Amino acid sequence: MDYTNKSTIEEIENRFDNDVERFSNLVTGQQATIDAPLAMDLITQAAVATTPAMRRILDVGCGAGNNTLKLLQLVSPLDCDLLDLSQPMLDRARQRVSAVNSGRVRTIKADIRNAKLESNIYDVVIAAAVLHHLRDESDWRLLFRKLYHHIAPGGSLWITDLVFHEIPAVQDLMWGRYANYLREVGGPDYQEKVFGYIAKEDSPRPATFQLDLLREVGFSKVDLLHKNSCFAAFGALK
Repeated sequence: MDYTNKSTIEEIENRFDNDVERFSNLVTGQQATIDAPLAMDLITQAAVATTPAMRRILDVGCGAGNNTLKLLQLVSPLDCDLLDLSQPMLDRARQRVSAVNSGRVRTIKADIRNAKLESNIYDVVIAAAVLHHLRDESDWRLLFRKLYHHIAPGGSLWITDLVFHEIPAVQDLMWGRYANYLREVGGPDYQEKVFGYIAKEDSPRPATFQLDLLREVGFSKVDLLHKNSCFAAFGALK
């Protein structure tokens, strides 16, 4: 795939700097994502079920903090490291998370690929609607190894994201279903808008590719929680 015309990190950062209000709503903030509320519930519930003694978490691409807030409804207090490219998103996430959590809240403005984080310290890492911004295969492999490195033994990683498909005919089928969903939500113009920024910003990989890669980098158990058209929720245990 040719990535030369994809958005730069700075362009992605700028778009999210200007979209804080939309992503500050737990119910409608991710309406472009099929089954977003369900996926959020599933990854946070799975995190608690598999890592019940969690104390410290990392939310990668935290946005306005929605996924951490959902997790705090189940386990509190937590020491929360919130990482994002966008400073306005981080400011909102800190405000919202600190309001309901007596644990430490730290914000980290960084690209996760380059972030300086400690080894073996996070009981749970969440990466929701963020990994589709990765580019070539080496990018994916490097990041999955990095996340494995930062998770404590016995800890877990939970991902929800836009995914593509290995079989072209299945990709066409699922992309058509997603187009129909977007038209139902906001009409043809909304569908074209979402498809436009996906084409410009994103380079998703199949869920199958990511599940295989999680095993390759060392995770001991891998599971798929949910998949509907071009969106999946899955996780792994260290």
